[in-house]
Amino acid sequence: MAGRIASPCVGLCSTTVGDRVCRGCQRIDDEIRDWPALDGEARERRMTELDALRVEVAGRHLSVVDAAALEAQLVRHRIRFRADQPPLSRAVELLRVGRDRIRDLSRYGLAPVESLDAATLHARLAADLLDAAEARREARASLS
Repeated sequence: MAGRIASPCVGLCSTTVGDRVCRGCQRIDDEIRDWPALDGEARERRMTELDALRVEVAGRHLSVVDAAALEAQLVRHRIRFRADQPPLSRAVELLRVGRDRIRDLSRYGLAPVESLDAATLHARLAADLLDAAEARREARASLS
């Protein structure tokens, strides 16, 4: 499943309902709008920024103790990922998709910081990701 991904979109765009930051991919509304016009280098930069955001935030909540097990589960459940995507960024996608079905995070190569079920862990992670993405949006706006 590590095929080429043309966009970080995960099909849950909340900017269509008025959010300035997408709850699905953490991109800012103008990044989503401008994505098709970006060249490959600009897209790579954005993907790297988004991965860094996810790694920073996810690292507060969990660690990847077995990257091979995580990748195997992503493949097994047909969750798309990039070959160069950091494991914690991959874990964010796994939890987004499987939060209601995962019973034992260790089977997925993940160790939560707190003893939480996958759904609660995802809810906390999603809230923190949204806050961090909003802070990123505000920082970018102040540079303009």
